[in-house]
Order: sequence, then C-alpha cells, then structure tokens
Amino acid sequence: MEVVKLKTPPEKEAQIREMPHNIEAEQALIGLLLINNGYYGTVNEILVAEHFYEPVHQRIYMCIVKLLERGQIATPVVLKAQFDKDPALEDIGGSKYLIQLAQMAVQIVDIREIALLIHDLALKRKLIEIGENMVVTAFKPDLDSDANQQIEQAEHSLFNLATVGEINKSFMPISSPIKEALDMTENAMKRTKHVVGITTGFLDLDNILGGLNNSDLLILAARPSMGKTALAVNIAYNATLEVKAEGDGCVGLFSLEMSSAQLSSRILSMGTGIDSNKIRKGDINEAEFTNLIKRSREIAALPLFLDDTPALSISQIRTRARRLKRQHNLKLLVVDYLQLLRGMSKRSNESRVQEISEITQGLKAIAKELNIPVIALSQLSRAVEQREDKRPQLSDLRESGSIEQDADVVMFIYRDEYYLMRKEPPEEKAAEYAQWQADMEAARNITEILVSKQRNGPVGKVKLRFDGKTTMFENFAVEYE
Repeated sequence: MEVVKLKTPPEKEAQIREMPHNIEAEQALIGLLLINNGYYGTVNEILVAEHFYEPVHQRIYMCIVKLLERGQIATPVVLKAQFDKDPALEDIGGSKYLIQLAQMAVQIVDIREIALLIHDLALKRKLIEIGENMVVTAFKPDLDSDANQQIEQAEHSLFNLATVGEINKSFMPISSPIKEALDMTENAMKRTKHVVGITTGFLDLDNILGGLNNSDLLILAARPSMGKTALAVNIAYNATLEVKAEGDGCVGLFSLEMSSAQLSSRILSMGTGIDSNKIRKGDINEAEFTNLIKRSREIAALPLFLDDTPALSISQIRTRARRLKRQHNLKLLVVDYLQLLRGMSKRSNESRVQEISEITQGLKAIAKELNIPVIALSQLSRAVEQREDKRPQLSDLRESGSIEQDADVVMFIYRDEYYLMRKEPPEEKAAEYAQWQADMEAARNITEILVSKQRNGPVGKVKLRFDGKTTMFENFAVEYE
C-alpha cells in the first residue's frame, strides 16, 4: 500500500531546512507494534513518546504503551475508541489511519534498527535546539551571565542529552560478569599486597578497602585541621607512584581550596622529609636545597595532574575528567572538597541539600562512566564538637542524606592529639597535668581512619602515623616500615 503522507503545515513548507525526521520509519514502527505487541520489549528500551517527530505518532505510541503496561493488548480496533473523534487524525483519515499503519507494516524487518533510527533523529533535533539556544543566549546582552557561565550551561545540557540518549543496558548472562570478577581476583592474587584496586599506599587501609576500586565514590570527611587534604594528597601521590610503575595512566587532583603551588610544596615536603613550613619560607640550608632540587625533578616526572580552579561546577569537573581520561588514561580522581563545588540545575538553587545531592550524584556518575575510583573530601558539621567523644559519625556529614546514600565508602579522620592539645591543664594541678602528658604521649602523631560505610566490604578502624611538619602519613605498625 502507498505510504500515507501527513499534511505539512504551511509554516513548515516555508522552511528551507526541516528538522531531522523520518515519517515512514515512525509509521513502520507503530504499524509493527500494532500487529505484534511482542516487539514492545525491544522498542521500550530505546524509545519514549517524545522521540517521535509527529505529535500524532507521539500520542498513538503513548496510548499503546499505556495499554501494554496494564497488561492489555494494543490493536487498531482497541485504539479506535481512543481516536475515533480525534481532530488531529481527521486530515489523515481519522481512526482508519491506525488500520492503514498496521497494513503498511512489513513483517521481515529489524524493529530495533528502526527504533534506533528514530532515537538518533530525536537526539539530532535536540542537538539543534541546544545549539540554537546557545546562539540566542550568546547574543543576549546579559550582565549576570558571562561567557563561562554560558559554556557551563551548554556543557550541562549536552551531558544531560548524552545521559538521556544512552540506550539502556539490558539483562546479560551471568557468564560475562563472572569472568570479570574472576579476572579481578586473579590480578589481585598476582600482586604481592593482594589489592584489587589502586593502592592507597597504606597497608591496613588497603586491607580493609581492598584498594581503591573502579566506579566507587569514596568520601573522606573530617573537621578542620584533621588532615583531610594531607591524607588525600598522600593517597594521590602513592597512587601516582603505582600508576607510573605500571607504565600507563595518570592521577587527577582538583583543589578548590588550595593553590597548585601550595599542594606542590606539600608533595615536596613529603618527598624530602623537609618541614613544609621551612620550604614555604625558604628557611633551608644548601644540602636541603640540593635534595629539594633532586626530588623535584623526580616528582615533576610523575603522571599527577593538578587543577586549582576555584568554584568549579560538577559539569566542569565532569568535562575536565573526561578530557584527562581521553588524553592521559585517568586512573584516580581526587576532589578537595565537595562543599566548594557548584550544582548546575535550577532545582539545585532552591536549597543547599538539593545542590549537594546533585553534586554527589554527579561524582558517582563520573566514577561509573570513566570506570575509576573518585575520592571526594567533605566537611563535617559542628555537631562533633558538642559531644564528649569527638569521633565522627555518619550523621555528622553536612547534608548527610545524599552524601551517605551516594557514597560507596565513607571514611572519617580523627586525631585525639588535636583535641588533647586544647585541654592542657595548668601545671599547678600536678596529677591532672601528669595524666594529660601521658595521654598526649600515647596519642602523639597517631591518626585514626574510621571506615564507617563500605558497600562491598567491612567497616572498621585503621591507625596511621602523621607527621605534621611534613604533612606525611605513614603505616602505623612497626613491622610494615
């Protein structure tokens, strides 16, 4: 039968270029669905009503979906009652159009290929719409929206389109993920430290975490002055050494609080054992300076990339991480810290909780998309300071609901020494002072890492040694050193 041509509105005839579409493909797909509802399982993974170009086809497809989701059948006869007096169908034959669609359907055809074509054309129309919006926005003399903000918004729109445009994965036989799990175990067995993911450089922490695993979002949280940034830099540095030894990949570190020069100074202090404060002030001797020059050359050759741009949005983090993955095979991403990031959606502007939720979901999406571990630092609320036992809990996370929910691992840093220093009794109270000195000696340079949530492993406590002068963490147990 001859293809039924839908009436083209006059305004469309006047256009030089029409939006990408294929009416015949839409007609064929709907016709096939009407004569064989079994195709719905294949089509439903790819299409929604909005992907159809013609509004009439959108409505017909939506009606078919509703019927099938209720467990009913969808045929031209069943749909006839819905569209009998529909003015939109009058110009093309009314409800008879449904019968014509079914009659036009060709049985020997790959309906998935037709659905993918319709889906692709819908994405192209959306791309054109985003492009037109970019042009219109760029021409507007808006003082509140500079070029960088417009670029961010465009990136956000494109990412959302890419996310929506992904064809949902379907079920797969368990044989494939089983093989992947066995490969991971075999690789871990070959390593002397039996770590599945990237090493943190700390044996006890690797033992409890199994290393830093791909697609995991790890939250490292603490109160100010506990050493969040120091530990994150230590882990990034240790991971970089492993990545360099393997000969492929890099580590990325976003620092929204400290400058790259300050971070580099810390890394130099860790690498040389020279007091970071002395390095900053230049208060070092010739021998120390010679050592500094030597180590700086070795560190400069490491595949560690720093970005100290302030107030980044989650969209910018995603774009830059993708670029680093593409150009240098990113293996680990560290973000310092979560509360300094910005959301992008209008909804995130309504409340800080919603914004943090968008950010944590975005970080988890980056981890899954790039198949890398992402470590995000986080502040804790002041509720910690009100308790006798100052060890952090999950409820102490700021906007804890979304952070705790999206994270695969939540770790806290606690140093008893920090709080004891602020409780020094007067020397006149000899007994109290002696006890305080004993407590200080027991707590000196000891840091507790509290693994309070781990989706795929145990929780527990790990001790590390911390040298405040070099901001360097080390394994606690003597036998490891």
